[in-house]
Amino acid sequence: MVGNQDPQPLPTRMESTMGQYPATSKHLLQVCQEPHLLQGCLQPRQHRSLVAREHMASLAKEMYRMGLAPLFKCRGPPASLAPASGSFPNAGLYGSCPQGQAPPLSQAQGHSGAQPPQRSAPQQASSFTPQASGGPRMPSMTGPLLPGQSFGGPPVNQPNHVSSPPPPQAPHPGTQMAGPPGPPPPMHSSQQQGYQLQQNGSFGPARGPQPNYGSPYPGAPAFGSQPGPPQSLPPKRLDPDAIPSPQLNELPPQQKTRHRIDPDAIPSPIQVIEDDRNNRGSEPFVTGVRGQVPPLVTTNFLVKDQGNASPRYIRCTSYNIPCTSDMAKQAQVPLAAVIKPLARLPPEEASPYLVDHGESGPLRCNRCKAYMCPFMQFVEGGRRFQCCFCSCINDVPPQYFQHLDHTGKRVDAYDRPELSLGSYEFLATVDYCKNNKFPSPPAFIFMIDVSYNAIRSGLVRLLCEELKSLLDFLPREGGAEESAIRVGFVTYNKVLHFYNVKSSLAQPQMMVVSDVADMFVPLLDGFLVNVNESRAVIISLLDQIPEMFADTRETETVFAPVIQAGMEALKAAECAGKLFIFHTSLPIAEAPGKLKNRDDRKLINTDKEKTLFQPQTGAYQALAKECVAQGCCVDLFLFPNQYVDVATLSVVPQLTGGSVYKYTCFQVENDQERFMSDLRRDVEKVVGFDAVMRVRTSTGIRAVDFFGAFYMSNTTDVELAGLDGEKTVTVEFKHDDRLNEESGALLQCALLYTSCAGQRRLRIHNLALNCCTQLADLYRNCETDTLINYMAKFAYRGVLNSPVKTVRDTLITQCAQILACYRKNCASPSSAGQLILPECMKLLPVYLNCVLKSDVLQPGAEVTTDDRAYVRQLVTSMDVAETNVFFYPRLLPLTKSPIESTTEPPAIRASEERLSNGDIYLLENGLNLFIWVGAGVQQGVVQSLFSVSSFSQITSGVSILPVLDNPLSKKVRGLIDSLRAQRSRYMKLIVVKQEDKLEMLFKHFLVEDKSLSGGASYVDFLCHMHKEIRQLLS
Repeated sequence: MVGNQDPQPLPTRMESTMGQYPATSKHLLQVCQEPHLLQGCLQPRQHRSLVAREHMASLAKEMYRMGLAPLFKCRGPPASLAPASGSFPNAGLYGSCPQGQAPPLSQAQGHSGAQPPQRSAPQQASSFTPQASGGPRMPSMTGPLLPGQSFGGPPVNQPNHVSSPPPPQAPHPGTQMAGPPGPPPPMHSSQQQGYQLQQNGSFGPARGPQPNYGSPYPGAPAFGSQPGPPQSLPPKRLDPDAIPSPQLNELPPQQKTRHRIDPDAIPSPIQVIEDDRNNRGSEPFVTGVRGQVPPLVTTNFLVKDQGNASPRYIRCTSYNIPCTSDMAKQAQVPLAAVIKPLARLPPEEASPYLVDHGESGPLRCNRCKAYMCPFMQFVEGGRRFQCCFCSCINDVPPQYFQHLDHTGKRVDAYDRPELSLGSYEFLATVDYCKNNKFPSPPAFIFMIDVSYNAIRSGLVRLLCEELKSLLDFLPREGGAEESAIRVGFVTYNKVLHFYNVKSSLAQPQMMVVSDVADMFVPLLDGFLVNVNESRAVIISLLDQIPEMFADTRETETVFAPVIQAGMEALKAAECAGKLFIFHTSLPIAEAPGKLKNRDDRKLINTDKEKTLFQPQTGAYQALAKECVAQGCCVDLFLFPNQYVDVATLSVVPQLTGGSVYKYTCFQVENDQERFMSDLRRDVEKVVGFDAVMRVRTSTGIRAVDFFGAFYMSNTTDVELAGLDGEKTVTVEFKHDDRLNEESGALLQCALLYTSCAGQRRLRIHNLALNCCTQLADLYRNCETDTLINYMAKFAYRGVLNSPVKTVRDTLITQCAQILACYRKNCASPSSAGQLILPECMKLLPVYLNCVLKSDVLQPGAEVTTDDRAYVRQLVTSMDVAETNVFFYPRLLPLTKSPIESTTEPPAIRASEERLSNGDIYLLENGLNLFIWVGAGVQQGVVQSLFSVSSFSQITSGVSILPVLDNPLSKKVRGLIDSLRAQRSRYMKLIVVKQEDKLEMLFKHFLVEDKSLSGGASYVDFLCHMHKEIRQLLS
């Protein structure tokens, strides 16, 4: 288990794989390749013989002539190395270096090569790398050097190495320190005066400029990024004792002071997000190039579809796939795609075009059944086409024939969406429908718990009132005047009440089914109706329901029979649809699916903990299978006051593609807005019903595993009774043959579904990826956010079958293997005491630590079993943007930016040490919103925001801000509305005061800090990862 201890005293020497040497020669270790040369390099300078120097000089010249390394005339640092900063002393159990030394952090790139445009920001943007002074940056280069040029290619070029900074001693005349001066140095004897820091963090006398060399430039930008002007970075703290220097060895023990790692010296999610926004937010992302890494999910950007699916539909863990399975096993990077087939697009982007090929239907490959797409190759003058997935040659039907131009492309390619776009839809023929019959429009059935708890809390009255207006907002197709969806109503406690709301009736009629063991629907005609035709009867029913059950004393409820009844009603009406179930308590009444209270916190951290996530009974899986066959999707709204066994109740929603919403201890005054907003959005959103999804791949890889809210009856087809625009399906791929670098790899996701108007459609998404034979290319094209999305889902499914500790250890091991493989095969040689991270994966440790500390994998004492089961099923179908903010919440200072500013305030890192008691902060994670008020906030600010005169008068825990007519109040409320609009669920606000008891809940979301449940801080986890990596490498 991950733990924390006080930082240890600093080491006195620098560790390398070849033993202990003074830190003076560290930079030589990074550039020397020959073993005998390394031996010469690493000897202390004063003992080097003249012979060794001559040998080094001749060898260096030979290496330079071959383009292998820079000349070693200068014993100072290679010109392209950035200055070092930050200290990395040991931080407890995670301290992994010998003698308590913890890793200096660095990020190296792999080898250079031609690349498609990359997401990586220019290296100078890295928050933990201070810049050397110098001219404008130059791109990485290989091959012979031009006159006046410094060598800048890998493996020497490591601008992101962060080594321990030097003691800030008196600089030589005319030189500058690499950062602002730190605290005054401890005054020892004059003999212990050290050298100033060189450019790569090494010590030693500064060397003069070399003949034929221009002035050194401060590091090259990341692969694929454009060179930019030098940027000034925030000053870094230079710590006098934080350097493993030879001089410290002579200090008496009491003079060796203890230091913690500077958090500013390790990769910052905020900085990476900000850099990506600055570098990639202004230009549209054009999808025409194969294997392009898209901007981060946190960047606002427009997409232009030119043959590959938008990243809003598909995101991959890597856009460059290893050519062989051996290489994939070596890297351990999961090859996966997070697919969101019905994703909502911003207004500026066009929805996929609908293509109608008439009775012949869409054109497909005869062998693998892949659909026509831009990657199909037309041959023989356009009379045949070769499938890009299986290479089969197919005839082109006469009605689809078109001539080819001089490049072999059809002359009508840009007139046909399926030949020029990455995403499009086909109108399906009757062959794609059940029983060869076009489907009826779907139906919505509202099923309301009317037991004592639901009536007493005010839920039933609130819901019935809201449904009157909500029925006007049922989803509709395009410009249709009214929705084609029909509606029905059921209430229940121990028995079920069906309502006849036929338009010809003066009053609704109730029919009671008390035999819940053998459920049937007592009426067909009049149960599912058109809203506009039966509006008067429906309004009358909704008025009567709260009065009818106002005096109920029935506390017991059933649950499985409710789902059974809804499914049978849809089956009788021969249509697909959705059940909206509003439920309050554990179903303990005698009926199929009856449950008992099995909540047992003593099982946490034992081998039986997995049973808390498993359903109590198999009845619900069997019921879900029937629902999927009928196209019956279930959305469940829970209002529990105590344990309701979410793990079991959520099985049917989970397997039918539905959603679960949970409002613990529901109170109308506090939770009304959140519940109404969620319900409104859930009813209005566009849904695809009775859906089947299949992912096809080109030869060499295949889809092997799937994660999400769906059912699978075979190994290839993902079956979804319902699929909305917020649900994702995550697919993992494995090699079954060798891939080709030239042809790359292709994915095609095909979704067959019924629209809200009852139209059968096929939605197609295509994506082409690069393939590589070099590990460096794989690591250069990874997407950390997507990787974390996959790893979280993999872990959250793992807790169903394995002890939580085993799942946590598996994640840590996989992460260590990924980074160790990079270190071993792609990074430049450097001291084993350094932690080297790939540029694209530098946030992998911090994000993974957030997953490990999440409530599912490491619950605090206040987290209930139901909460853990709820979060587990929620994350399973989250998209990449949702998991990003869920695991690493956004923390926004509200009072630091000017009030008149209309832009969102820049986020800060999620750590308590970033909070100032004179400010107010907003924290969001996609499900929760907190406003944290510091005890020292100015009285005027408190008055403007809370309408009270002092901090002590603010009521902690309130969920609504007063509507006040002043700039600050308007700005904060506007920001909250804007954040809520970005998320798929309404985020309830909680106001938290500094040093109030609610502050512990707020601090739970400050994920860079150590958690109360024992989760490691970011710094400690980084040390732990370094220890794991070193063990793997040794």
